[in-house]
Amino acid sequence: MPMPLPAAPIPPATPPLPSAPRAQQNPALQRALAQRFEAQVLAQLLSPVFAGIGQARGPFGGGAAEEHWRPMLTEAFAERMAARGGIGIAALLLAQLQRQPPSVPQEVSP
Repeated sequence: MPMPLPAAPIPPATPPLPSAPRAQQNPALQRALAQRFEAQVLAQLLSPVFAGIGQARGPFGGGAAEEHWRPMLTEAFAERMAARGGIGIAALLLAQLQRQPPSVPQEVSP
């Protein structure tokens, strides 16, 4: 026998989280997010470059540890490059974000 559905909606188990400050209202947050995005793009662009490094198997090269740490090294290089201006992706993204009018968050009705 199927169980009847309740007449009223079930309330959420936890109260909704307070709204976080939006990136559109915080230029410092916009800059940090644009720089983080550029670092991610640079890491993806640099990963094939570093893929061939360390193929020589000498007493201090290669191995599983090198393969494990190589992506972290690539990310560190990308973060440093982005912090120093990178290739301009963050600047373009930041300019575009600042051109857009702030969006008004829509209230969700239950």
